[in-house]
Amino acid sequence: MIDCHCDALWKIWEKQYDFYNHPLLDVNYCKWMKSDVNVQCFAIFIPATVPVESKFAVAIQMVDIFFEQIIKPYQNIKWIQTKTDIENLKDNEKGAMLTLEGLDCIGNDLFKLRILIQLGVRMIGLSWNNANLMVDGIKENRGAGLTNLGKEVIKLANKHHIWIDLAHCSTNGFEEAIDLVDYPIVSHANARQICNNIRNLTNEQIKRIIYKKGLIGITFVKEFVIDKETATIDDLIAHIQHLINLGAMNNIVIGSDFDGADYFVQDLTSIHHISNLKKKLNQHYPENMTKKIYSQNFLEKFPSS
Repeated sequence: MIDCHCDALWKIWEKQYDFYNHPLLDVNYCKWMKSDVNVQCFAIFIPATVPVESKFAVAIQMVDIFFEQIIKPYQNIKWIQTKTDIENLKDNEKGAMLTLEGLDCIGNDLFKLRILIQLGVRMIGLSWNNANLMVDGIKENRGAGLTNLGKEVIKLANKHHIWIDLAHCSTNGFEEAIDLVDYPIVSHANARQICNNIRNLTNEQIKRIIYKKGLIGITFVKEFVIDKETATIDDLIAHIQHLINLGAMNNIVIGSDFDGADYFVQDLTSIHHISNLKKKLNQHYPENMTKKIYSQNFLEKFPSS
């Protein structure tokens, strides 16, 4: 199984948690080793509270955490940069891929983004909830679309065969970006028709992603699953079924958002609970469909030069 999004790097940076076995990390080494997740994407996320002049330095600190605390100490964790890296993983090995959630940290300096790409970032989130110099986020009242700089970011990502992540983008930003992006993904969001949360995708957005051969990462965050006190795995399955009904059987992946929220689906609150979802999927769908969701959709659409 492949998980397209978690925020463990942010928690480790902010709280100084130990990756090996800190109990307040949804994704730590010990939990990961007990899980069915073969490849975990680790997002660089810079909190809005970090001063503008410090954001890029914090991003680099999180890259350092990725290598010093996740990759280097463990011989069985491999750095993922290509599809081949995933395919070459042995049965006892896990893969870790570096992603970026939001572009606040580069300001208007594309060279900073090129540096992050050179350091291994393989998925670029255009925004978080707020505005940056590329695009407005989904909670920015203005709701503006792409700037000229945002279009340059997309050109750079296309050139380097890197995913552009449209999670958190404003509606206008999504509409303008989806036409320009070669490798679109929404790493962690669900279906708005099932749960009316502004971060979830409308049917039209889902169809646009399908048309562009992009990916949609089903997320376990409770508020994106159901507007009730408790969300169950069956509630999550309802989102998956809705996507399938719209024709997204080749576009669904997993985007847990572990360590990025306080409340998750019941029995899916940390990485070692992934097996609970796997069991439910196996009950609802044939093996070829579950394999698509677990990993095949991700692998088949992994950008290659």
